[in-house]
Amino acid sequence: MEEPLIPVGPMSHTAHIRSHRKPRRSAPTAAMRAGVAGGVLSTLAVAGASGSANAAEPVTQTLELPTLTADLTAQVAESALATEQAAADYQLQAERDAAAAKAAKEAEADLAEAKKKAEARKKAAEEARKAAAERAARDAERAALGATATATTAATVSAPSGGSVATVVSFLRAQVGDAYVMGATGPNAWDCSSLVQAAFKQVGVDLPRVSQDQSMVGTEVSMSDLQVGDILYWGAKGSAYHVGVYIGNGQYLDAANPSKGVVVQDLSGYPATGAVRVL
Repeated sequence: MEEPLIPVGPMSHTAHIRSHRKPRRSAPTAAMRAGVAGGVLSTLAVAGASGSANAAEPVTQTLELPTLTADLTAQVAESALATEQAAADYQLQAERDAAAAKAAKEAEADLAEAKKKAEARKKAAEEARKAAAERAARDAERAALGATATATTAATVSAPSGGSVATVVSFLRAQVGDAYVMGATGPNAWDCSSLVQAAFKQVGVDLPRVSQDQSMVGTEVSMSDLQVGDILYWGAKGSAYHVGVYIGNGQYLDAANPSKGVVVQDLSGYPATGAVRVL
């Protein structure tokens, strides 16, 4: 059971009525607390409204345009640089290809020139070889024929009373254009001594077969006192290596060599060593 209230001191006769109790807080304090409470409630209301709005609408991500624009600019710049580098590479390759083509063309021209010079040297060497072989064959022929003809060198040379220099020269001119062949004795190919021998045979003069012996026949005459029909020789008397016949006007006719054949030539171009006269 409840304990009875024991009065402590005198009390107002209205103390038990609430509306007659004195307020324990001052008005300013109460107002301040009301304002704080109102501010908190307002914040909560705004937050609640914002949360409701976010819950009602879907959340989307917003791209930052400045960042995208900067990236795109960098990409464009990088692409342009790559294009410029590629163009530079193409140009460099084109220049290299052009230089290579030019070098190849020059090398081809140099090779052609080298081949041409090589052919010229080869031809010159071949001609020199042929000339040497011709000289060796001629020397051998002279040695062989000279052994049998020496005994009758001067004794068989006689000019008949009806001998004619004109006949000798006419025969010689008729052979111009014939070939030169070492050891040949006509009628379309001759060597130098066989042509001279055949020409003088037309007028009954028998000459030795080889050049060195033909240089020993007849009468020796000075080169300054030549007459048509005189036999010219090249080399020492008795060992001459070539002969021809003087036909006047500083010219002579001979079977020269394989490249010329039987021709008329000027003494000034190939002066003879000496001359003999048999007519």
